Amino acid sequence: MIVFNGRLCKAIANTHITNTKPTNRMAQLTLLKGPADKFPPVYKALAEPNGLLAIGGQMDTARLMSAYAQGIFPWYSKGEPIMWWSPDPRCIIETEKFHVSRSFSRFIKKQPFVVTINNAFSQVIYQCAQPRSYEKETWINDDIIHAYTQLHQDGLAHSIEVWQHDQLVGGVYGIFIANTFCGESMFSLRPNASKTALYALSCWLKAHRVHYIDCQIPNPHLMSLGAREMRRHDFINHLNEDTLNSAPFAIDWSPKVIPYE
Repeated sequence: MIVFNGRLCKAIANTHITNTKPTNRMAQLTLLKGPADKFPPVYKALAEPNGLLAIGGQMDTARLMSAYAQGIFPWYSKGEPIMWWSPDPRCIIETEKFHVSRSFSRFIKKQPFVVTINNAFSQVIYQCAQPRSYEKETWINDDIIHAYTQLHQDGLAHSIEVWQHDQLVGGVYGIFIANTFCGESMFSLRPNASKTALYALSCWLKAHRVHYIDCQIPNPHLMSLGAREMRRHDFINHLNEDTLNSAPFAIDWSPKVIPYE
């Protein structure tokens, strides 16, 4: 979750926000006013804070899909304007290289959970929107929930659910575009539940020849699962190339139970 802390406030205070041609050497941020406003090229994103590209606009499905197609995603807190990001480098998980530790391997062999796809999207995004024990609030607000739920209804956003005794105990949701699953958030109510969701997703995508899960920004937990950093330029090239060659990679996202062995 992005917090409008002193560091970020200072960065934006020292940034010239414009939707016109730059007139000085200050860092440039584009202010999106209406639905017709386009995102600037991602190479214009700030280096500090890393990847901040534009501010404003609307949280609607057309804007979101345009953003993801260009390697851009929204990330902001309650009471803030919508902030659009494209960090460099990008954090990704290669589905063929998901790291399974010995302890997690022993855990999944017991098959303690049932994993499904698109059985409970609304429940997953609701749980992801709940503040963590170490947080006072969450970045997943009502506008985010509404927009991504609409994308789910349009067949563009998907959820992975982890069940234990018919109770939802973990999950992850995101957008599938250009043969890449752009993960947005995950939650866990039981040990290893969110890890199982991500692992099952990785197995499912690998079986369908999809190579990348976009994790956006690295953290120690993701790196322990085999995530790595990729240059933004290479990530954007991947999106562009796979957009042109997406037909062979069609996936049946209808609700179902999926294996994770």
